[in-house]
Amino acid sequence: MKRTLLSCALIIGCLSATAADWQTVLTNMPLPAAVTALTRTNCASVVLGAFQSNAVIKAVIFMPGATDELFFFKRVQATITNRQPSLLDALAALTNQTPLRIAFRTPFLLIHSDEDVLELEAKVVHEATLAKLEAERWLSPCSFEDRDWDFLLKAWGRKSGVELLPKYHSPDSWHFYRHTFAGYNLSGWETIQVTALAGKTKFTIRKNAVEFEPDSRIGTLPKLDSFPR
Repeated sequence: MKRTLLSCALIIGCLSATAADWQTVLTNMPLPAAVTALTRTNCASVVLGAFQSNAVIKAVIFMPGATDELFFFKRVQATITNRQPSLLDALAALTNQTPLRIAFRTPFLLIHSDEDVLELEAKVVHEATLAKLEAERWLSPCSFEDRDWDFLLKAWGRKSGVELLPKYHSPDSWHFYRHTFAGYNLSGWETIQVTALAGKTKFTIRKNAVEFEPDSRIGTLPKLDSFPR
């Protein structure tokens, strides 16, 4: 049976934790004392490095619009004034002072811009393979900063006989975004969702395989005062 999943509520779950739950979790994750600003050179490493294992948020994901702001448009510059800042303070500074935005979709925290489409596009054509992915745990903890598809393939290997496509060194992955995210205790099913959200891809679950493709959807195009150099 073919099952098409287009809704964020179906793909990554209904919003079961309240805003207070996930925000409280983030207040208990301290930043390094020396961090007083977030810039394009340290933002991803500081945020991912401060993220800790917890019962509410399983992954923090920089979506493609966010990485565009960091590495291409270079518009991320936020000052942190708190004396003992937490990860929540850092994210508040980013949303107040930069084009980056935050969305919580159980169990993922998405760092995005208006350019991003938050709903995944996926198809399940083989239920038994989906069940395998839901039942197993992949690499945990995991943290990737600006990593390409081939790097992820090497890190994961082939899990429970499920092949990830495109294959290593395939030109079919050349238009995937580079991946920036961190996670704890992710199932295989959650891992492929995180990967698609970070890499601007969609996927199809087939018999013993998950095939990723570029996702051509886009939200609101960014407005620039000048072209980045």
